Amino acid sequence: MSDSIKDSNSLRTPLCDLLGCRHPIIQTAMGWVAGADLVVGTTNAGGFGFLAGATIAAEQIEAEILKVKRLTDDRPFGLNFHMFQPNAQQLLDLAVKYRLRAVSYGRGPDKKVIGRLRDADIVCMPTVGALKHAQKAIEMGANVITVQGGEGGGHTGSVPTTVLLPQVVDAVDVPVVAAGGFYDGRGLLAALAFGAQGIAMGTRFLMTSDSKVPDVTLERYVQTKDAEKIAISYLVDGMPQRMIPNEYLSMLEKASPMKRLRIAIDLALKWKAETGMTTGQAMSIFMKALKEDSSSVAQTVMAANAPMLLQKSMVEGNPADGVMSAGQVAALIGRLDSCETVISGIVRQALERRDALNQLNQHDQLAVA
Repeated sequence: MSDSIKDSNSLRTPLCDLLGCRHPIIQTAMGWVAGADLVVGTTNAGGFGFLAGATIAAEQIEAEILKVKRLTDDRPFGLNFHMFQPNAQQLLDLAVKYRLRAVSYGRGPDKKVIGRLRDADIVCMPTVGALKHAQKAIEMGANVITVQGGEGGGHTGSVPTTVLLPQVVDAVDVPVVAAGGFYDGRGLLAALAFGAQGIAMGTRFLMTSDSKVPDVTLERYVQTKDAEKIAISYLVDGMPQRMIPNEYLSMLEKASPMKRLRIAIDLALKWKAETGMTTGQAMSIFMKALKEDSSSVAQTVMAANAPMLLQKSMVEGNPADGVMSAGQVAALIGRLDSCETVISGIVRQALERRDALNQLNQHDQLAVA
């Protein structure tokens, strides 16, 4: 075994053994971005990738799973799903059928669903943005927790990673993965020092040559240099979402509440058609929201905004007419390398920083002696 392989193995954590990957580096399931090509790139580079099952058409998802298995020599990878999507049961069945290593999700699956997955030896790995949500997820059966701090892209919380991560690590007994603000080896080493067993990254993998996001959209990401401007807005779907500013967000900020509602209804109808959701299923979701919390009805209608607007940017290549979810680290990434280059660079830098700290410690010991 070469010295470089031995060194990289020294960064292995129990999470690597649980997921079956070489490095404790996770690629998150970004809607319209994390397709088979990106997961293949991540997996073959030694990381662990998740397919974005929530935005892959029902008739295509099985083919995407088989493509990843074929192009990675059947290495382990994962699948993301949302319980509210019409084909959620299909995704659960496919995860079990193909013995996928892990699933990721937000809040939603009940103990019965998670129990079925756990019985099939599938790692259940939700993403949370608060300690109480981490504790609830574990109570429901999750056996790994991804913690995303406020620096992260897309739907995110308000607590920064440096505060949220140690809070969760100290409170739970399952492996914790750190997300929100990570893009290089320094971040990986810092996360491990905090007690996490790995890092999860979305923006860093989106901004690679393997992501298949249209060039015109990627150029918007690369040209974003001010992290402060990658801000949180509630205007897209009523929830806090961190995005790169663009013409569409500017329009929403100036629009009247009635205009925003008309936009939301139009997008909701398009999302219904896109997903094959029946009118009965749509009404069921609407009535459930009305029963649980009347104030959430508008948010339920608006929930379709994000996937449809992301599709405009990430698939159709119209960044001015959609939204571009991004963590604040987008401002620090100036080039589109391959997943292999990104992951090997992260591992190399983490080892370099670890060695530098060890040398500093040795110097201090000699000084004391």
